[in-house]
Amino acid sequence: MAEQRWWTHKLGNVLDALPSKHQAPASTLLRAMPYAATQAAWEKLREQFPTRYQALAPKAVERLHDDGERLVTFYQFPQEHWVHLRTTTIVESPFATVRLRTTAAQRFKKVENGTTLIWKLLQVAEASFRQLKGAELLPAVYAGAQYGDGRRQSMRTLQKMAA
Repeated sequence: MAEQRWWTHKLGNVLDALPSKHQAPASTLLRAMPYAATQAAWEKLREQFPTRYQALAPKAVERLHDDGERLVTFYQFPQEHWVHLRTTTIVESPFATVRLRTTAAQRFKKVENGTTLIWKLLQVAEASFRQLKGAELLPAVYAGAQYGDGRRQSMRTLQKMAA
């Protein structure tokens, strides 16, 4: 199962390991990484970071390279899905409303009443959900279609890559 790490948290951890006066230029480089057009372009950007910051902050370089493959899992999916896969906002946003009212729901004497409140909150929040881009591609992804750099790979391409 593919796992995508949230870029915002990772970049924050990397920046925390840098001296504050170097955080702004490092942030510019780091924030360009998740928007690289291909995984090869991402790797080129990632290689620039140790060149600039290894001597200054080896811990920051180490933090960037930890989970490196989990940061770019989105390249294995259709490009239309990348905007959703780079963050966990699609999962976290609906539950923000629920979290705010969890304490109130715990006061209900019947579990069904608390559950009803939570589901109703989710239904109301659903009205403002952003539409999933590339929804028509979901059946192919679910069926196991292989993607590289956001494009569907043919069997011939996959065989060449394996050889």
